[in-house]
Amino acid sequence: MLVNGKWSADWHPVQATDKQGGFVRQVSKFRNWVTPDGSAGPTGEAGFKAETGRYHLYVALICPWASRTLIGRRLKGLDDAISVSVVEPSTTEQGWRFGTYPGATPDTVNGATYIHEIYTRADPNYTGRATVPVLWDKQRGTIVNNESADILRMLNDGFGALARNDIDLYPADLRPEIDALNEAIYPSLNNGVYRAGFATTQEAYEAAFWGIFAMLDRIEQRLAAGGPFLFGARLTEADIRLFVTLVRFDAAYHGLFKCNLRRIADYPALSAYLAAILAVPGIRETVSIDHIKRGYYSIKALNPNGIVPVGPDLPGLTTVEAKAA
Repeated sequence: MLVNGKWSADWHPVQATDKQGGFVRQVSKFRNWVTPDGSAGPTGEAGFKAETGRYHLYVALICPWASRTLIGRRLKGLDDAISVSVVEPSTTEQGWRFGTYPGATPDTVNGATYIHEIYTRADPNYTGRATVPVLWDKQRGTIVNNESADILRMLNDGFGALARNDIDLYPADLRPEIDALNEAIYPSLNNGVYRAGFATTQEAYEAAFWGIFAMLDRIEQRLAAGGPFLFGARLTEADIRLFVTLVRFDAAYHGLFKCNLRRIADYPALSAYLAAILAVPGIRETVSIDHIKRGYYSIKALNPNGIVPVGPDLPGLTTVEAKAA
C-alpha cells in the first residue's frame, strides 16, 4: 500500500482483519461526484461538471467492483464520453500494472506504469491501497471517485443529456427496494466471497461460507418466483452488482476462495439469470474470463505456484476443448 505517498510493501490481498480473523475491506477515500451542472453530489465537493472527454475510467477486468462501472458506462451509452484504461490481470509487487497483456491497455492519460501512481498524482501524500475503479478528471488532474457504487450511480444520472435516458438503473419508485436488496447482498455475497477466501481463521471462513450460500439460496427462490431480473422485467443496478459476483463464482470463488458447497451452474434460476444478463446488449463485452482466472490465480497468498485452471466450461462464456497429448 501507499504510506504518505510512498509504496511501502509487496502487494497482499488481505487489507485488514477483525478480531475473529475476518477480512475487512478498505473504505474508499475519494468521494466526489460528477453532476450535470457541476454542483456537489451526495458526498464530496462541487466542481465536476459532466462534459464529453473530460473523464477517464481506470479498471481491471478481473475486478467485480470495476466491472460494475464498465457495465454502467456501456448501458448508458457513455463509451464516447468517458475514455478507459485497463490494467493487466495479474497482480504485481506494486499492485495493478498497465501493460501489454491481451485485453489490457497503456495509461494514455497520465502515462503511469502502476495504478498507485494515479493516486499520488491526485494526492502526493496519499495513504491507503491503490484500488480500482478510479474515475479521473483530466481537466483538474485528480481523482473524482474511487468507490464503485458511487461511480455506477453517477454514470446512471450524473451525465445528464450525454447519457442514454431510456435506461434507468436506479428508478425512483424502486429505490427503497433496491437499497434494501443491495444492503443484504453486499455483506453476505459480494463481499462474502472475499471474507471466505481471505479469512485467516476457520471461524471467520465458515461464518462467511454459510452466509454466501444462504444468500444464493434466497436469490434462487426470488428469481424462480419471477424473473428474468431481480425486479421482474426491469434491469437495475442491483442486477449489475449481483451479476459481477455470479459471473466470477464458478471460475474463481468456488475453487480458489473455497466457496465450494455448490456452483452457480447447480442453481437453475441463477443460471438462467446469468444467461439473461449476458444477453443484454453490451454486457458480454465487459466480461473476460481469461482476465478473471489469470488475475485471481495470480494471488500468491492463495495460489503460490500461480497455476491457472483450464476449466470450468462456462456456457456462453468459455468452451474447454481437450488438447492432444
